[in-house]
Amino acid sequence: MAGNEDQKRQAAEAAVELLRSGMVVGLGHGSTVKFALAALAAKLKSGELDKITGVACSKQTEGEALRLGIPLTELSKGVHIDVTIDGADEVDPQLNLIKGGGGGLLREKIVAQASAREIIAVDESKLSERLGTKHALPIEVSQFGWMLQLDYIQELGGKAALRQGTDGQPALTDQVNYLLDADFGPIADYEGLARMLEARSGILEHGLFLDLATDVIVAGVSGLRHLKANR
Repeated sequence: MAGNEDQKRQAAEAAVELLRSGMVVGLGHGSTVKFALAALAAKLKSGELDKITGVACSKQTEGEALRLGIPLTELSKGVHIDVTIDGADEVDPQLNLIKGGGGGLLREKIVAQASAREIIAVDESKLSERLGTKHALPIEVSQFGWMLQLDYIQELGGKAALRQGTDGQPALTDQVNYLLDADFGPIADYEGLARMLEARSGILEHGLFLDLATDVIVAGVSGLRHLKANR
């Protein structure tokens, strides 16, 4: 795990190297993003970067960015996000992603869809030939009727469980929704599964991030790789 943490840091710092002064930057959520925030704050403090404005994907990221002195703005009409830096739980060869292990998937996807460029920083353990092989699919659901979604996910071929917090209570998103972690095994049809989840009332978002990543920075034992989407 310690090695993976160092690889996350390397990937995050490499992603920050792609930023330029004057950009509006989406700031993702999770352990890898913490390394990116620290690297970005250092560049702002040194003057290497200037006039950077961040859009936070979670309350946790917002608090950390403000603590580090990174200027923030709201995601509102007229705000154009040049680049978002985020992590992922699983990445396939076409740079499709599973995200949401940290619980910020709804806001992360909103920001990703509003970004001209989506840069994902990961350690090499996150690479997978098929999404669902290594990681369950996070699904954000309304508290009302959440148990009905367990049966629906089972009808789709998956098995879901309600995510628990460290206190033993249901984990809550920033939007005060519940999270289900659904195990479908290797997912045969990403788009088909996404459509069926999106059609279901009470399912507010899923962790399939399809055709959104433009770049993936991968850190491994042999160094860094910069993968780019071919689409």
